[in-house]
Amino acid sequence: MKRRKRSACKMAEEAEGPLKQLLVPFLLPEKCYDRFFINLDLVDVPCLKILISKGLGFGIVAGSLLVKLPQVFKIMRVKSAEGLSLQAVLLELVALTGTIVYSVANSFPFSSWGEALFLMLQTTAICFLILHYKGHTMRGVALLGIYVLILLVLLSPLTPKAVVTLLQTTNMPAVIMGRETGDPLMAVTFIVSSICNGLIAFQLLYYWNVRIPHAWEKKHQ
Repeated sequence: MKRRKRSACKMAEEAEGPLKQLLVPFLLPEKCYDRFFINLDLVDVPCLKILISKGLGFGIVAGSLLVKLPQVFKIMRVKSAEGLSLQAVLLELVALTGTIVYSVANSFPFSSWGEALFLMLQTTAICFLILHYKGHTMRGVALLGIYVLILLVLLSPLTPKAVVTLLQTTNMPAVIMGRETGDPLMAVTFIVSSICNGLIAFQLLYYWNVRIPHAWEKKHQ
């Protein structure tokens, strides 16, 4: 019995090494790590749900690396970006930027928005390549520099939360406009979503500095 306890303790100590640093907190909270590797409880349902959820999230992040890279390599191979619309790619970049900034501002886990980061990097590369192969390399460099500065400002404490939220509300309209086909149904969808998002943004900005009275203040009015 004592030998078994010593063996279990030894396994626990070994588990406290590099494996824990790799898994906590990226894939597992510390309490779930202890249940899996210290208590050897491998069927803890809440912890299994967390592991599966985060595992899928990181899988999506990893998969995002392959979404636009083939397009980037193809553009570089044929040395042409013919057929690509710079405006559409920029609108997609706006949508991705909104997701990144909003997620960082709200301290969301990386697994929930990491794919937007990698897609943003690939989309930025495509923007540069479009300008580069049209003979406007310096404009492409300027675009990259301006975008980096804007992104840094948006991620800094200088940017009000209302602006970050407003940027996030432009996601759907930006994506729809970036993929417009001239279809009337798509146009109606864009208009409706724009109106709804606009109303939400207006209410947010209108009530941003409104002070809500406490219950005792209402009572003595």
